[in-house]
Amino acid sequence: MSTTSQKHRDFVGEPMGDKPVTALSGIGDTLGRKLEEQGFDKASVVLGQFLLLKKDTDMFSDWLKDASGANSRQADSCAQCLREWCDAFL
Repeated sequence: MSTTSQKHRDFVGEPMGDKPVTALSGIGDTLGRKLEEQGFDKASVVLGQFLLLKKDTDMFSDWLKDASGANSRQADSCAQCLREWCDAFL
C-alpha cells in the first residue's frame, strides 16, 4: 500500500479549477517557478502535457525531470497525482 501526501489527496479530491502548478503533488515553489518560466503556470496546463503524452506516467515523469529538474520521487508523485485525478474526473 502506497501512502500519499495531504497535498496529493487534496488535489485528487476535487475538480482542477484554476489551481496553480504548485498545487500538484511533488511540485514545490522551486519546481513551480521553473515550470512557470516555461509557460506551465497552472495545474491544468501541466495536465494538458500529461494528456498529450497519452497519460503515460513514465513518459510524463521523464518530461517533468527534463523540464523542471525534478528528481524521480517528485516526478513520480506528480505523475501519480495526475493519473488519479484523470481516473476520478475524466
